[in-house]
Amino acid sequence: MQVKRLTIPEVLLLQPRVFIDERGCFYESWNRERYHEAGIQDDFVQDNVSISKKGVLRGLHAQRAPHAQGKLVSVLQGRVYDVAVDARQGSATYGQWVGVELTRTNGFQLYVPPGFLHGFLALEDDTIFCYKCTADYTHGAEFSVAWNDPTLRIEWPLDASPCQSLKDSKAPLFEEVAKIHAMTA
Repeated sequence: MQVKRLTIPEVLLLQPRVFIDERGCFYESWNRERYHEAGIQDDFVQDNVSISKKGVLRGLHAQRAPHAQGKLVSVLQGRVYDVAVDARQGSATYGQWVGVELTRTNGFQLYVPPGFLHGFLALEDDTIFCYKCTADYTHGAEFSVAWNDPTLRIEWPLDASPCQSLKDSKAPLFEEVAKIHAMTA
């Protein structure tokens, strides 16, 4: 497995070794020992799967402490542009973001630590996106930030306005949320 630290060093891009032959492919998507060696010490407690049409933008989402979720995300089918935003107040990279393309064919995984906002844009129809989470979903702890917040300046690869949930389309700006929530890991 190859591990790359991104411009926000706590966010890791992982490329498991993929074995390809005439039948298809095989790769190890999680191995506690190997991922611990790569720097991911979290225990994962919940797995989620979403299926999205092209142009669906999910996020930016997080849960506030003590329910903050770390996520190990990957794509089983299709392609996404995946984004992590540092929402840890006091962090040297607070308010900065990283974005990577995750696809079925590149096999990349992104580790998003607790205290980060997370979102993705489906770049193909029937995109299957998987999340391993370090904390259970807690309704009262979840919050969203506007995907197009002008202070974050996330460069989404969009051709048109994204398709979103009603909740996400009404999400407040980053600084408004920061005043309400203590966004620390």
